[in-house]
Amino acid sequence: MTAPPTRPRTTSRKVLGRLSLPERAFVADALRTETVGGVLLLLAAVAALVWANVPGIRHGYETAGDFHAGPAALGLHLSVAHWAADGLLAVFFFVAGIELKRELVAGDLRDPRAAVLPVVAALCGMAVPALVYTLTNVAGHGSTQGWAVPTATDIAFALAVLAVIGTSLPSALRAFLLTLAVVDDLFAILVIAVFFTDRLDFAALGGAVAGLALFWLLLRKGVRGWYVYVPLGVVVWALMYHSGVHATIAGVAMGLMLRCTTREGEECSPAERIEHLVRPLSAGLAVPLFALFSAGVSISGGALGDVFTRPETLGVVLGLVVGKTIGVFGGAWLTVRFTRAQLGEGLAWADVFAVATLAGIGFTVSLLIGELAFEGDAVLTDEVKAAVLTGSLIAASCATVLLKLRNTKYRRMCEEEERDEDLDGIPDVYEQDDPAYHLRMAEIHERKAAEHRRLAAEARHKLQEVPGGAGEEDGRPA
Repeated sequence: MTAPPTRPRTTSRKVLGRLSLPERAFVADALRTETVGGVLLLLAAVAALVWANVPGIRHGYETAGDFHAGPAALGLHLSVAHWAADGLLAVFFFVAGIELKRELVAGDLRDPRAAVLPVVAALCGMAVPALVYTLTNVAGHGSTQGWAVPTATDIAFALAVLAVIGTSLPSALRAFLLTLAVVDDLFAILVIAVFFTDRLDFAALGGAVAGLALFWLLLRKGVRGWYVYVPLGVVVWALMYHSGVHATIAGVAMGLMLRCTTREGEECSPAERIEHLVRPLSAGLAVPLFALFSAGVSISGGALGDVFTRPETLGVVLGLVVGKTIGVFGGAWLTVRFTRAQLGEGLAWADVFAVATLAGIGFTVSLLIGELAFEGDAVLTDEVKAAVLTGSLIAASCATVLLKLRNTKYRRMCEEEERDEDLDGIPDVYEQDDPAYHLRMAEIHERKAAEHRRLAAEARHKLQEVPGGAGEEDGRPA
């Protein structure tokens, strides 16, 4: 009787496991810039709150934000606050477009199996806060216009919190947070384009599309020179602004057009080279200036009390703190549950929950959507901004406590990731399958063993030179 055929053994797929070495290097570089930008963002937000609330200088804040500049003949005589929201944030979304294109072409989102976790977590992390906000306002008879406000995650602000509290979050969790924010930004852009466009100028929109087509054609022809692309980008942005579609869409569209793959003779792709140049401008100037002119809301005991009593503002706070956490964590858990995957070595669901809580920090895009959702109602707009600040602060505080509880374990994991005993510049965990690495380590251990044998011989010789010596009894070793 023949034995029944054996089924092939299936290995469980790991999620949030160790990154590949190139991906680890990219993530480290991106997060380093975002962390610096996040600290500047925090400082700008604090400066805005002080400037807007200190009696002696409060009027100066309003005057600076309302100051108008720009060519009136082109319809671009805008306030400083308007330039920050529509102009500077276009740079931020340009970088977001490059990040998304890179993730889709060369990053984790290229592999559907690896992409499913952050994508599902990001989608759930947007849907649940929107649902929480809507239910809160339906029950409290408030306005449902702000449903999109608590759906965004601010990666720079989140990384600034990590930098301030000094936690050694493993690279896999940092990459998950970064990818989550990239996908989050994509859908936030779609939300802005679809739900916050109330009028369309088809002539201007057609001009913007033609400008984008020319931008794409020049890239494909290999034309180089910032003096070509920067003026063209400004024209596309201006046409997009006049079309009625939010002008930041121009930024993300141009970012998505850049090539993210390398060709023969290239050390890095054009997208990587341009992102390296523009990211500091985005994180160090554009986003902090936007925060400076958007986060300045009046803070008082009554105003803070209204945040938790008015349905619109309570919905924003609950959406960020509760909705984001449940959405991101629930999406990750469901993905792992139904794909039968396992978390990476050393990680637990408590770590995913802490990162989900950190994703509740919604600042830059949340403030922008708040301005768009309640345009024309200055009082409610300021109250929603205060709710965004309050919710982000609560989420940051909760995440700080949760991450600090696991920081000792994170530190050990980071030390393991960074260990380089053979001093070749590559962490040892990435060389376990390389025979040359093990030969180098064997030589290192042999040299150490020889040194210890020499030291042992010297110690024995010194003991023998001591008459009736210490450690001897009746001529025999003790």
